[in-house]
Amino acid sequence: MSTDVNPQREVTRLCIQCGLFLLQHGAESALVEELSSRLGVALGMDSVESSISANAIVLSTIKDNQCLTTTRKNSDRGINMHVVTEVQHIVILAEHKLLDHKDVLKRFEHIKPLRYPRWLVVLMVGLSCGCFCKLNSGGWDGAMVAFLASSVAMYVRLVLTSHHLHPQINFCITAFVATTISGLLIAKGPFAMTSNIAMAASVLLLVPGFPLINAVADMFKGHVNTGLARWAMASLLTLATCIGVVMAMSLWGLKGWE
Repeated sequence: MSTDVNPQREVTRLCIQCGLFLLQHGAESALVEELSSRLGVALGMDSVESSISANAIVLSTIKDNQCLTTTRKNSDRGINMHVVTEVQHIVILAEHKLLDHKDVLKRFEHIKPLRYPRWLVVLMVGLSCGCFCKLNSGGWDGAMVAFLASSVAMYVRLVLTSHHLHPQINFCITAFVATTISGLLIAKGPFAMTSNIAMAASVLLLVPGFPLINAVADMFKGHVNTGLARWAMASLLTLATCIGVVMAMSLWGLKGWE
């Protein structure tokens, strides 16, 4: 019996590790369930069943009427589609019999999230917010204000993230910084004639679009509990952003978005 159970135990661990990689880095619940099941079947299991929640995964593998169940706690590690695509690639290779369970384990051990340089992230976020302002009739001066404010705010957000600050506090401080810079440049700086659209554009980097999309996708595909948990987290991040904006506008006496 031990010779049958040991390979099943190893495959069970690989399946739940697959699901953890996906869930920790922003994949929707249906994809987590599908890929962990496909990996188990590809490695010789008869079937794989899993239950996914916002902070844990419970997974069972069945092989020759032998059932093994394991549980792992989930911790959010930030959205990273590089990890998701790497896991998908490994599962496909296993399905084509190009990898056995030992090869899959080695591949999993070498997965590292791809991180872009901080200066590049700051630059691209600033450009995107500036372009949004220009496209919404903010003018070139508004685009410059949005670029400057969002670039500084994004840098602050990345620094706070590197110190593992709570996400809600991070978003609140970042929104405060972005609104303060854009608002003061418009109200008391050299951009007095600039449209207030620049103030709205400068905080777009804090819109939790990906969590909201995943929340809706989870609820539509039957993972209601996980979807509601993600929706609640996205709503809390939005609330924290609003608090930061209101704090900055109240403190400096700035006009509203017009």
